[in-house]
Amino acid sequence: MSSEAIPTHAVPTAEAVIEVRGAGKCYQLYDKPVHRMLQSLIGGTRRFYREFWALRGVDFEVRRGETLGIIGRNGAGKSTLLQLIAGTLRPSEGHTAVHGRVAALLELGSGFNPEFTGRQNVYLNASILGLSRGEIDARIEDILAYAEIGDFVDQPVRSYSTGMVMRLAFAVVTHVDADILIIDEALAVGDAFFMQKCMRYLREFRKRGTMLFVSHDGGAVTSLCDRAIWLEHGRVQRVGQARAVMEAYLEASLIERQGGVSARGSRRLYKVRETTPAQVDSRQELMDRSILRNDLRIFPFKPDAEGFGECKARIEQVAFRNGGGAMVAMVVAGECVTLEIDLHAEGAIDNVIVGFYVKDRLGQLLFGDNTVLCQQEDFRVAAGESFRAAFRFVMPRLLPGDYFVTAGLAEGTQEQHVIQHWLHEALRFTATGGTLASGLIGIPMLDVRLERTAHES
Repeated sequence: MSSEAIPTHAVPTAEAVIEVRGAGKCYQLYDKPVHRMLQSLIGGTRRFYREFWALRGVDFEVRRGETLGIIGRNGAGKSTLLQLIAGTLRPSEGHTAVHGRVAALLELGSGFNPEFTGRQNVYLNASILGLSRGEIDARIEDILAYAEIGDFVDQPVRSYSTGMVMRLAFAVVTHVDADILIIDEALAVGDAFFMQKCMRYLREFRKRGTMLFVSHDGGAVTSLCDRAIWLEHGRVQRVGQARAVMEAYLEASLIERQGGVSARGSRRLYKVRETTPAQVDSRQELMDRSILRNDLRIFPFKPDAEGFGECKARIEQVAFRNGGGAMVAMVVAGECVTLEIDLHAEGAIDNVIVGFYVKDRLGQLLFGDNTVLCQQEDFRVAAGESFRAAFRFVMPRLLPGDYFVTAGLAEGTQEQHVIQHWLHEALRFTATGGTLASGLIGIPMLDVRLERTAHES
């Protein structure tokens, strides 16, 4: 597709699937309604409007298989740029061209008729994205199952919450066999579990398709994108490797907040005092008696969480326990906790490896560990045997939000193994309260054990 014909001298390179050449979008702003009428009557003899360039002089290309992030504050021109690429707007100057089937998730609910039911809107939206009636018929049940909106599928979309609209729109996008995926802040709504599902899909899509991703979330941009473009007042400020562009954008934002004074100019270096893993933060008591107290609410284990594996053994329980061994539903950051993973073998396994990850709502890995280094020899289990992995550590301070524990069991070595059971969101916990934490974290394990518990009776 193309929002405007490309001149013959601007034939794209073989690998470029998106080309934007000098693109700009101008809007006419009228101070009074009568000025609009006068402009249409008098025409070019006088101008009754002011020009507003939402985008100007934008020039870049995206190669096949690349994921490009687009960042910038509100009003920077991000959504306008995506609409030019998607073909829902025509540029006032320059050219844009896209080669391949595009699936765009732009403004929430765009392409949906609020008076139609969810099912009817699936047919409408999927046809807009290029599927035939027969193709939609063959995929409708999979789309509705992915959306997880239950009986609401036959209710008018006007009765949906924003999260339900996002679920339905995203479900359609995942089933249209797109070559190019365009996502514009649509993932900012919806529950944490569906967010995880979306992020897993986006990571899988990266392996086979091209993606444009707009987000204010720096972690999402740096974890998903190969390159990024920073827009400011409709113009490109910087293009390059995603992490470097995001760092420049954040630095500029911080400098502006500080009145234009660069933090780099007055940076001082401090020698970090060496500590042992068991040492408690000297500020812990003070923080726990202040608004900086960081509470973590832990929700029950989900044995039916989405997962995979050959399942010669299964994960039967994942829980946090306190120093007395009791299962806890609340932890204060800074406490020493033990994450226990209970398992049961349906068949014999020669060498067991058990591990976990803690990840944020976007699926970004924060920390984790496994039992490999604690094993002096192969840990074998027989059919019918139960066993447990335990990881003891100090719970770090976390930014407010939802977090998930992924638990996994494998057979083999660290380098070569077969997943036996893997639960993507085995456990969920929510951090509330103030925190001094920022950025990604890595924490040492105070103790790691793998031990037998009991045989099946």
